[in-house]
Amino acid sequence: MSKLNKGNVSIAFAFGVILLIVVGVTLIGQFVMEPTPDIIQGEVEMDEMRVSSKVPSRIKRYCVEEGDMVKAGDTLVVLDSPELESKLQQARAAESAAAAVSQKAQNGARVETIEGAYEMWMKAQAAEEVMKKSYDRIKSLFEQGVVAEQKKDEIEAQYKAAVATTNAAKSQYEMAKKGAQAEDKAAAAAQVSRAKAAINEVKSYLKETVLFASCDGKVSTIFPLRGELVGSGAPIMNIQLQKNAWVVFNVREKDYSKMAQGSIVKAYVPALDDKEVELKVTSAKDMGSFAAWKSSKVKGEYDSKTFEIKAKPTTPVEGWVAGMSVIIK
Repeated sequence: MSKLNKGNVSIAFAFGVILLIVVGVTLIGQFVMEPTPDIIQGEVEMDEMRVSSKVPSRIKRYCVEEGDMVKAGDTLVVLDSPELESKLQQARAAESAAAAVSQKAQNGARVETIEGAYEMWMKAQAAEEVMKKSYDRIKSLFEQGVVAEQKKDEIEAQYKAAVATTNAAKSQYEMAKKGAQAEDKAAAAAQVSRAKAAINEVKSYLKETVLFASCDGKVSTIFPLRGELVGSGAPIMNIQLQKNAWVVFNVREKDYSKMAQGSIVKAYVPALDDKEVELKVTSAKDMGSFAAWKSSKVKGEYDSKTFEIKAKPTTPVEGWVAGMSVIIK
């Protein structure tokens, strides 16, 4: 083969290689530069109910574990509070004492007290009669000029004192018969009511030593260990309310129109084998300047804000838990 033909072949081969390289680079560039579909990622959130007690106590026994599903009315934890038992005994003792005082006020004075008051009245009456006779005799003698006026005044004073003593003894006797006054009886009855109210209060606190689930859910977190002390209102465990779940998306301003409030969107949950779910947007709010995307202003772009979008499933989703990712393409 001549040198000219060999040169032409080499040139053609080189041109073919270059052409293949150009085509390959073009195809790769098209594949790489091909726009990918926008993906909006959200996260499942759920309401959590905090379980706590009104009274300081010690964890005696847990009836559930983390991850257990519970229904309303299920026993969650049993607490121990010996101080409440002591307070209950004190309240019952106070009730007994108040009841005894009230009973005494209602019954009035004892028979022996009434009889004693009556005897004192009779004694005072006898003394009054004697003094009256003495006073009448001295008065008659004074009128006859036999005794001095001083003697008559002394006997008269003694007679008036005897009358006053009789009246006082009679009042004591009548008071003993009537018993306590209405005000004293009412006060004694009020003390009984107060003691009973104290017992009911302690009993209500004792009910707080056994805690029950107020709704259906899943035990997500248990805080104190068995035997630890917990204060009043301190959290003991959290229960996720799985029926009240929603998804939160952080959406750029340019995508807001796709997820306006009230719109229905399709999404899938990777953790549930890409299960498809239907969501309804329920609320949207600006996340503030800290979440704004700042433009360089080079190509006429503008700062883009970020919105927090909340969406709830149109039908219950079985199996999902808080923290799972939810994807919208």
